[in-house]
Amino acid sequence: MEAEGASIDRSKPRGFVRIWRAFGASARGFAGAVRDEAAFRQELCLAALVIPMGWWLGHGGIERALLIAPVLLILIIELVNSAIEATVDRIGYERHALAGLAKDLGSAAVFMSFVLLGAVWLLVLFDR
Repeated sequence: MEAEGASIDRSKPRGFVRIWRAFGASARGFAGAVRDEAAFRQELCLAALVIPMGWWLGHGGIERALLIAPVLLILIIELVNSAIEATVDRIGYERHALAGLAKDLGSAAVFMSFVLLGAVWLLVLFDR
């Protein structure tokens, strides 16, 4: 038995190698979301519309950031939601209250990011 407080050597890469591997994992995750997640593809299409509109409608950098950032947040939250769903499905497909709750909470997070998008656009564009 190991001494209490002893560290475990997991031989993790450091420096540029770690950054390069993290980039590869991110690229695989993004490609998997595009390939396997219909909601993510739909939200990418929304982002393809909203980002140029936000750039065009925003007066200055702050307004542009406010109009564009929420749609990027939607994509981020959708990636996390998809990760939650994949993890729950990996554990098992049988119905369980906690598995359903985990998926519902992820869905609620995506919904709230859409609410944020709408609220920011209304506040920025109607405050002129």
